Amino acid sequence: MRAQNRTLTLRPRPMRRVAVCALMAAFACLLLVRPAARADDADAAPPVNPEVRVTTNMGSFVIELQPDRAPLTVANFLRYVRAGFYTNTLIHRVVANFVIQGGGHDATPPYPLKGTYPPIDNESGNGLQNKRGAVGLARTSDPDTGNSQFYVNLVDNPELDPLPTRWGYAVFGQIVEGMDVVDRIGVVPTGTFGPFKADAPLKPVIIQSIEEITPPGLSTPPAATPPAAAPAGAPPSGAAPSGTPPAGTPPSGTSPPASPQGQSGKPTPPGSTPSSAKPTPPAQPQSGESDQPE
Repeated sequence: MRAQNRTLTLRPRPMRRVAVCALMAAFACLLLVRPAARADDADAAPPVNPEVRVTTNMGSFVIELQPDRAPLTVANFLRYVRAGFYTNTLIHRVVANFVIQGGGHDATPPYPLKGTYPPIDNESGNGLQNKRGAVGLARTSDPDTGNSQFYVNLVDNPELDPLPTRWGYAVFGQIVEGMDVVDRIGVVPTGTFGPFKADAPLKPVIIQSIEEITPPGLSTPPAATPPAAAPAGAPPSGAAPSGTPPAGTPPSGTSPPASPQGQSGKPTPPGSTPSSAKPTPPAQPQSGESDQPE
């Protein structure tokens, strides 16, 4: 009987070993799965900046917007894009070896200025520079007057960047595709055309459309076509409050020094070293005024 009892006592032991081994195997599997999941998280793609395609009668180019550096300016630009504002507008200003500028005048004669939303605060202190291919917001000599018009730098233009003594011109995007199209626009023949006194393409360069081609990444809602005095929308999160200058720029109301006037000749053509006489910065007109240099 003792032998039988001893035998009965030993029989369950192999079963316990099997159960313990199974638990250990399951635990090991969990340890292997958890690091793999962490690796997948680490390899996750970073958020994609919004991009827009600008289609013109001379070809198209793509702008990558940078809402992390210029939240207010990007939200403002996308507001116009989503409203279809830029459809059938002009690239109305081309200065070789400097900038091309557009997005404010209707492309139908007599090429009037379109009504816009109120202007926005200047974000030129965001660390983005006016280098070749950078896209910025045009404005008047007053710092907080940018609305719909934008420009593309054909070359590096450090004179448009802010200094401790003056405001700059806010960069909010970068050309990532089609810079060859921008360069072709940048050398078209220019002169007096329609209401423009100078630097206007003699054969109209027309923005046929601007459309988003990636998720916008911002919560700015679509807007209807803006009237001449549309109400200002609330700035997106992270935007500087009204009246507060961006870091590194002077108090609101300080205007940058005027560009040299009365210099002989126009800026040198592409491929040569620019002269010391810099062209007039990208200007944004007041309603009803010409946006050409005086």
